[in-house]
Amino acid sequence: MKYFNKIIIATGLAATLLSCTSELDVQPEGTPTEASFWKTENDLITGANAMYKPLFDSEFYGRGLFWFINASDDMVTGRARSEADNAKNFSSNYIAAGDLETQWNKRYSVIGVANRVIRNIDNIQTSTAVRNKYLGEALFMSSRMYFELASNYGNEKAGVPIIDRTKEPDPNPIPRAANVMANYNYIVNDLKQAADLLPKQEELPAKDYGRPHKAAAWALLAKVYLFMKDYQNAEYCANEVMTQGGRALLANYADVFKSENNYSTEYIWSIPGTPKFTSWGSILPGVMLENKGWGEYNGWGYFQPTKELYDEFETNDKRRSVTLLRLGDTFTFNGTQRTYTSTNSLTGYQFNKYMDAFKYPLSSGHVSANGDYPCTDLSVPIMRYAEVILIKAEAKIMLGQNADIEINMIRTRAGLPAKNGCTLADLKHERRCELAGEWSDRHRDLVRWGDAQATYAQALHGSSNQQVWAPRNFNPAIHNVWAVPQAEIVNSHGIIKQNEGW
Repeated sequence: MKYFNKIIIATGLAATLLSCTSELDVQPEGTPTEASFWKTENDLITGANAMYKPLFDSEFYGRGLFWFINASDDMVTGRARSEADNAKNFSSNYIAAGDLETQWNKRYSVIGVANRVIRNIDNIQTSTAVRNKYLGEALFMSSRMYFELASNYGNEKAGVPIIDRTKEPDPNPIPRAANVMANYNYIVNDLKQAADLLPKQEELPAKDYGRPHKAAAWALLAKVYLFMKDYQNAEYCANEVMTQGGRALLANYADVFKSENNYSTEYIWSIPGTPKFTSWGSILPGVMLENKGWGEYNGWGYFQPTKELYDEFETNDKRRSVTLLRLGDTFTFNGTQRTYTSTNSLTGYQFNKYMDAFKYPLSSGHVSANGDYPCTDLSVPIMRYAEVILIKAEAKIMLGQNADIEINMIRTRAGLPAKNGCTLADLKHERRCELAGEWSDRHRDLVRWGDAQATYAQALHGSSNQQVWAPRNFNPAIHNVWAVPQAEIVNSHGIIKQNEGW
């Protein structure tokens, strides 16, 4: 995690590189221009490091797009927050309000930095290995950002804008791509190059852990193909991870969410946490913690699990207790064993998956001392190996093939008996139980499976079977994508169009 600490103290130039989507359009006096900066290997490293700094914004991988994941049937908004409630209810009242308004621009800021690396890397005097590494990183980071944008905002009627990286920034607004497939094809092309260029995870020095690697590119490529419904290529890329990526499931599911296993064989890509000195990382662990942390820490009390999620787990599924706390469960917090109670939870449940760091005394350095930025030393997974296995399983089922081996890899670790003749329903069940409360995004799963409308027409409940969220009116013709932030439409003078119906 050392290089992330270096990012935090990045040079003034790196800060300038992050200034806005239009890249280097405004230069403070004395700041190097793009033409004068990209000369040395150190320039390349400084410029590439700047891709990562936005990721530590609290609303990037802490909440931010997680308000969209919150729309699923797995959780409810734990505290009154109109922006989050309106998004969960698919109400256009969330538009032009709060954190969701900034998500589009945040990701294009990263794309802008990645584009500068790609555009200027041939000017750098460095070794082929160094060049390939940083070019691969830039292609991966651009692809990850475009995927998050395209999958949330793009459909068959309009994609998201694709920035021409071969040219210096254009101050004029860029219209949306013709459709989301144009975005996915662009991402696929970049990820193929990234996979060829990036080193394997085991080839990285410890100081570079957390940076993209070859298996991460293959894994994201598999997921993009899954969203494209190109199941043959999704299976192929997932299989590349499984056979060439040096990955393996940890024997104990709970170990996946312990900081000592941040870069284990199950690691694909995550957001490192540095709580001791800088309080940078994903704040998701603190966001999911009981509001005010039983008087001992500033938990935020959002994203509370539903009875529907609890009931999805089979009786002997080891993942349930790792994933969820319910009223009366015992757990350790701040060095003391306690019984789970809540004055905050609407449902009587809390996500337990990110709680391991809180078992230590809060002063021990595992948890940020700044409760206003409640990250821990856990590298919160954005994608992990178990999801790759499930992508391969889903692709095989959609191709009419048998996926028992892959599904039973997941079930065996969960302490469950093997199944024969696994169906798409079995895959959906395992994906929900395995990945609950993670960035894998249950909401987008329901949308791409065509299950969202029927699922969201059902009320959501708490542990006493009380209704905690009313049935919702989900119209696939509108709500399969989210609204483009109003600021982007206004700032483009109408060049960027809103998604129909929003």
